[in-house]
Amino acid sequence: MESWRETNEENRASNTLTFNPIPEQTTPASAQRKPAIPTETSRAKRIGTILDRYGPRVSGIVGSGFIALGAIFFIFASKVPFDAYVPGYLFLALGGPFVYISSFQLSNCFPRHSGLILALLTGAFDTSSAIFLAYRLIYQASGETFTPQKFFSIYLVVPLFILLAELFIMPSRSYNTVADIIADAEDPSRDVIPRNPNMTDQAREDYLRDQRQSRRQSVMSEMTPLLGKIDVDEAHRDRERKKQISGVWGALHGRSALHQIQTPWFVLITLFVMFQMLRINYFVATVRKQYEALLDSHVLAKQVNDVFDVALPLGGVLSIPFIGLILDNLSTPVTLSVLVVTATAIGVLGCLPYLSAAYLNIFFFVIYRPFYYTAVSDYAAKVFGFYTFGKVYGLIICVSGLFNLTQSGLDALRFRVFGNDPVPVNVILLSTVLVVGLALVGYVYRQSLKSARNLLEVEAEGAAESVMPDVTNGHATPRSG
Repeated sequence: MESWRETNEENRASNTLTFNPIPEQTTPASAQRKPAIPTETSRAKRIGTILDRYGPRVSGIVGSGFIALGAIFFIFASKVPFDAYVPGYLFLALGGPFVYISSFQLSNCFPRHSGLILALLTGAFDTSSAIFLAYRLIYQASGETFTPQKFFSIYLVVPLFILLAELFIMPSRSYNTVADIIADAEDPSRDVIPRNPNMTDQAREDYLRDQRQSRRQSVMSEMTPLLGKIDVDEAHRDRERKKQISGVWGALHGRSALHQIQTPWFVLITLFVMFQMLRINYFVATVRKQYEALLDSHVLAKQVNDVFDVALPLGGVLSIPFIGLILDNLSTPVTLSVLVVTATAIGVLGCLPYLSAAYLNIFFFVIYRPFYYTAVSDYAAKVFGFYTFGKVYGLIICVSGLFNLTQSGLDALRFRVFGNDPVPVNVILLSTVLVVGLALVGYVYRQSLKSARNLLEVEAEGAAESVMPDVTNGHATPRSG
């Protein structure tokens, strides 16, 4: 949709004898979509609440309804006495997150490859922009006869497909790993304490152990028809493997959403997402204008912009295997470090007035963008857990999206204060993201070291007794190992 809007804006601009750019005109696509931004972002937390309370199926069905409604507004935009494109944008923007956020829980289907699944979902999200790029090309090739009304009449297939998938294929409740389900069944907080005052401590402990065993067997009997014979030990090994690789997995699992959002885990990742999302969206909206100033050439800037239009959806596909490998095999602190280092490199390249630097910047940007979004959702799942994922991740996106409304302020700053030079604004964004990113990496790294020490202490305390030879009398005596 953004590509189609940009085409129309360019056509209108080309029909004007004199065109003096002002900040309000330098990001036409963003200006057209601006009414949708507050709706999309302010609803993100409510979407998360619906997801946590009613499950992904309800969330997906609601999303498909909003997308269909948005498409219908576009279809009848030329036949109604008001600007139907505005509510069309609103409902498309509202429907997307309902479908997208609710799909993250599918990564639990394959715990060992959860990073790859998240990368596939994010790659599909990024590649979706290719639909509107293709429409722009078809629209131009058809002599503008393939109108938005015709396009969105066909596009109604998308919400119909989502609806059918949610009703007949997708799960009604969020997936959890086998180990997570068993661990929840064995959670001591679910114990029913016996009230018999005459019960000894040993009898009470045996009673509670039997209670947990009963819950565990009940859960396993429910899962067996779906998954076949369950290897509990293997499930626990998968769980422990994920903990060891991540370094911070499960840091706030089981805590309330209110408690989670009051911790540095939430505050730091939210600040990082706020500024990095602003950087990404600002660059997408102003890439051509920035390179017109940096390269001092409208022709070269258009070439860079044309490459960017194709590379953006393509990057979402090409980056999938690399993102999966990183998230499934590197610790969370290392993953965040890669995020920060790559963001810094992109920021530096974005300040260089060379064509080679422009193409290199685009290459790293289109690979980085899906990696960034996937890594953030992966961080939220590993640290906060899926029980509160909708609320917490939705709040992160809500706050960050609202902060993106400052894009127009950055554009005004670039044009009015810095004389259309994009470098100072890029340096400000680069420096801010670097400072916040280093703070986030430092905190997560320290917490991962603390978690590793605690794990070693628990293993040492719970070590089984081993038989050690007693050289004083020639007999073997049990000794704590």
